[in-house]
Amino acid sequence: MDSIAQLRKNYTFGQLSETDVPGNPIPLFQLWFDQAVRAECPEPNSMTLATADKAGNPSARIVLLKGADENGFTFFTNYESQKGKELAIRPQAALLFHWHELERQVRIQGVVERVSAAESDEYFHSRPAASRIGAWASPQSSAIPNREFLEEAEKRFTAEFGDAPPRPGHWGGYRLRPTEIEFWQGRPSRLHDRIHYKLNGSTWQVNRLAP
Repeated sequence: MDSIAQLRKNYTFGQLSETDVPGNPIPLFQLWFDQAVRAECPEPNSMTLATADKAGNPSARIVLLKGADENGFTFFTNYESQKGKELAIRPQAALLFHWHELERQVRIQGVVERVSAAESDEYFHSRPAASRIGAWASPQSSAIPNREFLEEAEKRFTAEFGDAPPRPGHWGGYRLRPTEIEFWQGRPSRLHDRIHYKLNGSTWQVNRLAP
């Protein structure tokens, strides 16, 4: 374990200047995301989602981005999971993308709302049948006695729904509407480029942050 402190890397892949970025962060995010896809970064849509409970205790986990546009960043989950319960209490969250191969991170903060039932239905029915059955079988974040509990639930719901399960009412989408977005580009000597956008009314303010 002593060797952990000696792990380090000098970042030399790219650079980011406040004079070259657009006034709106969403096109820049879409550009960086497309570049991560083309660079074949593993699961480029994986992101850390951080939420907090009523007392302010934070929790974080990896989820998958399923949409990004001017309306915000969309993901889907069980509304009764830990993150779902926390978002019901505190509808604010943070997202973090890390594209190691490009030496880039994107940090996003904002308010969270559920997407419409129609949008949740559309995405749910685009998923493989096994994943749709899994949404019924798993009481996400709840304590269960063993693995067999899940397997028996999967069999039970497969027998009930076949390959056409409907969307359960406890499952659907969320959209984070960003109020702050930071683009981080690794640079040599730990003098990284950090360009920060903050929403002020309907206008994005852009600043460079010290690394």
